[in-house]
Amino acid sequence: MLSLRKNLLITLVNNLNNLKKRRSIKERRHAIPNDYIVFLQEHEDDIGLIEDDPINFCQAMQNSNSKKWIDAMKDKLKSMQDSNGNIERYKTRLVAKDFTQKEGIDYKETFSPVSSKDSFRTVMTLVAHFDFELHQMNIKTAFLNGDIDETIYMMHPKNFVSNEYKSMVCKLKKFIYGLKQASRQWYHKFHQVITSYGFEKNVVDDCIYHKFSGSKYIFLVLYVDDILLASSDACLLHETKRFLTKNFEMKDIVEASFVLEIVLKVSSGYHKRILSKVLERFGMRDSKPKDTTIAKGDKFSLKQCPNNDLERN
Repeated sequence: MLSLRKNLLITLVNNLNNLKKRRSIKERRHAIPNDYIVFLQEHEDDIGLIEDDPINFCQAMQNSNSKKWIDAMKDKLKSMQDSNGNIERYKTRLVAKDFTQKEGIDYKETFSPVSSKDSFRTVMTLVAHFDFELHQMNIKTAFLNGDIDETIYMMHPKNFVSNEYKSMVCKLKKFIYGLKQASRQWYHKFHQVITSYGFEKNVVDDCIYHKFSGSKYIFLVLYVDDILLASSDACLLHETKRFLTKNFEMKDIVEASFVLEIVLKVSSGYHKRILSKVLERFGMRDSKPKDTTIAKGDKFSLKQCPNNDLERN
């Protein structure tokens, strides 16, 4: 039996950095997510004792799972940051208590592949070398797209339904965040959809897809709910984006700028700033360039001598 809990408000995370809590002067309202498809069903069995959900930071720290609460808050705060490290937006979600799930009873497999950073760098190399169009998209509430093939009941959170339904529980019709198998089911759903559009999975990396259309081609990099699209043709790129938008609720970031905590930006001015910082760091900001044919101390062999006029020039 699983239960639902509310994510702690993001202001509580400031306590992790020993910052003073900031209290809003606005009237507080209950944040009830509207993106969960659930229905109530009578449940006559004894649900047993379930640990009380912490409703504030102090209770979370006194909880027996305090370390897990801290890790969850840090991870959630990190996922909300933009390329400058600022919090982009705040979220409130209902998630499952995955630590109450039992292997073999509540789930069987949890493994879900993600694109490796080596694969990501390889695609970025192709983008730079062939001057590909590079766009980025994000799938909103990606895990909710996973098809559920198990029977999962969850206790509804406080104030989620009226008092007359207190003896009832929620039966999930889709996977939600927090379930151990949610990420795996989301990947299977995405793989099914994208391959139906003619994409093929890479033989080395399960999260790299490619599609060829005549002389045109496009690469797709999937990292959980973030997507990078690199294509030699702008029309093929936009056709793929329209297909994804028809099947999932997408956020189109257009030109890729920040992914996997890496800032993607190609411009001479940007590189100039980076090089200036490096020179300043090593005390070479005021150094003057000097041309030299052979650096002092270099040694050469007869094998390095040019063999013809083409090599000499």
